[in-house]
Amino acid sequence: MKRRQIALFAVFALSCQWLPAASLTLVSKDIPPAPLILAPDASPRTRETTVLLAHYLGKITGQKPPILDHTPTPLPERAIWIGIQPAVTTLLPNVDLTFQHPEEILIAANEHHVLIAGRDRWDPAHSKITNKEGTVQGVQQEYGTLNAIYTFLQDELGVRWFWPGELGEDVVQRDEIQLTVPFQHRHHPQIRSRGGVFNFSSLGNKGYGRAHEWALRQRLQLDSLTMEGGHGFGDWWDRYHKTHPEIFALQPDGTRSGFPQPRTAKLCMSNPKVWELWLKQVEETLTEDPHRTVFNASPNDGWASGHCTCSNCRAWDHPDGEPRIFNWYKQNEVHPATSDRDVTFANRLAELLEQKYPGKNYRVLMLSYGHSRPVPVKARPSPNVIMSLVANFYGRTGLVDNGSTRGDTYRQQFEGWAKIVPSMLWRPNTGSPAGWQQGLPDLSIQQTIRDLKDVAAAHCEGIFIDAVWEHWATQGPQYYVMAQLVWNPDADAEAILADYYQRAFGSAASAVREYFDALETARMEFTKTNNEAGVFSFPELYTDALLRDSQARLKRAGAAVPPGSLYAQRVAFIQAGLDYTRLTLANIRLMGSYWKKKDAVVAQQVRENWQTIEKLIADHPYALNGGPLKKGAPRMEGLHPDGPRPRVKKRRNANDLDLN
Repeated sequence: MKRRQIALFAVFALSCQWLPAASLTLVSKDIPPAPLILAPDASPRTRETTVLLAHYLGKITGQKPPILDHTPTPLPERAIWIGIQPAVTTLLPNVDLTFQHPEEILIAANEHHVLIAGRDRWDPAHSKITNKEGTVQGVQQEYGTLNAIYTFLQDELGVRWFWPGELGEDVVQRDEIQLTVPFQHRHHPQIRSRGGVFNFSSLGNKGYGRAHEWALRQRLQLDSLTMEGGHGFGDWWDRYHKTHPEIFALQPDGTRSGFPQPRTAKLCMSNPKVWELWLKQVEETLTEDPHRTVFNASPNDGWASGHCTCSNCRAWDHPDGEPRIFNWYKQNEVHPATSDRDVTFANRLAELLEQKYPGKNYRVLMLSYGHSRPVPVKARPSPNVIMSLVANFYGRTGLVDNGSTRGDTYRQQFEGWAKIVPSMLWRPNTGSPAGWQQGLPDLSIQQTIRDLKDVAAAHCEGIFIDAVWEHWATQGPQYYVMAQLVWNPDADAEAILADYYQRAFGSAASAVREYFDALETARMEFTKTNNEAGVFSFPELYTDALLRDSQARLKRAGAAVPPGSLYAQRVAFIQAGLDYTRLTLANIRLMGSYWKKKDAVVAQQVRENWQTIEKLIADHPYALNGGPLKKGAPRMEGLHPDGPRPRVKKRRNANDLDLN
């Protein structure tokens, strides 16, 4: 069945039989709400989410339905059945109740009953795991029914979560909920590793994120393929350099020193001891989380430095690979790219993994990063290898890989890999070309839509973006359309955006959209020649004229809605983002002159601006994420007179870590 596109209160129905359309009333003034009936084996998370569904049904109609955790006798005339259970077989006889795909969801209805279900996999004995983020409760391997409930809330009940918090929620109250029946809707998400899109708010993450609930309701957090976005051997030097020094990369001076530093030490990939210890690490991981299926084998960071020079490792490099500049202690050398080496290593581990765990469908994750960004000349990833492509074209069309001697762009490299990989994780770094990290309206909505659809068409099973900082008042429309497309890349992005603006802003929709569209247009023009601009270049984009025109658009938006209304509050939320942008740009200009010649008057003005920013963030929850925007924070370096002087931004070269 063709996937339905998101539309307000629309049901794109596929009839179970050739019958005229009928209707099912779930609740009305004259009819009490249909009960919610839970499957007996429902997981704790499914039970919690069923309570949430009842809450929203009550919020919409004023009548909260009862929840039953058993099949009543006699069967109710109308009901919403949560999860597959015996009674559904007879009540919905034309519905196939089997699931053929991971995370598959099913929403079906006839004139009397609704089924909300999905493929669930969970192990009560291992529903709590401990990882680097701490202890995570309620872990499942697949959350089909939960994601089906969120889909029902959005597509059938019209609930929206535009941004985190109460102000971002949109519920239209009405007396009656009526569905056009019969219909069936099935969907299974292609992108099964979705939690890394908003990584700071992924399941269990204790970092900068404040949107955990929002990410859950967007069906991002509860995914089914756990894949890391980083490197695989960060602790190996500390663990093994004394007992197994031979596993580390041979340096040109004959040592295995761990250059450039312990966290970024490279391995002698061709050494069978490395393979043995990696399999031991897999075993340790499975002890902690027996349902893990993807295991990281990606080389450490510091991509230009310290690679193994032994004859066996170098034999895995293809002589026709792109020449790249490699660094060792007090020594540089041009050598072919390590793409063939890294793929060969991953393939060897994948072979050993299958031998040790036959039939488990375990897979190896390998980064294409740094000197392995070029497409390999000869080596091809095995079917059980997932390539993690650090292709940094998110928001930065045309950006050249700074390690490439040919001037290849990240997009070109991605397209080359897409032709040869069985599966991929897209893992871009976002950078901050127009203030993405500083919370400015660094918007690339249309490009992001195109990129997400292209990535989905290229064997992509996962996306991990480093990093989305959760500044909802300045970057919110982009976040929202991202979340919707990651769940369903086939969805109509323009329909999503139109719904976002109309539902969130009512009669102010056109003015708010003009506001964001104009900022995006200016940003895209700026980044044609400034893909890696520094903070003190931002006034070239955020000119007085652009800020003045932006304010005029928001003034029109404010005038178009009733004072004090929900729409007015949301316009004020966006206004907080513009106020922050104006204050930050003022600080950038002031501090640009201050570092050339310190001035007490300038310093005092900046301090006052910072006080206003802090109040603005406190008064408008979720508008800006205050964590990374604190004065003195790394991303705000040089913007406070009591903080450190800004470092001079230099063009990065092959000696640098790729932190962009």
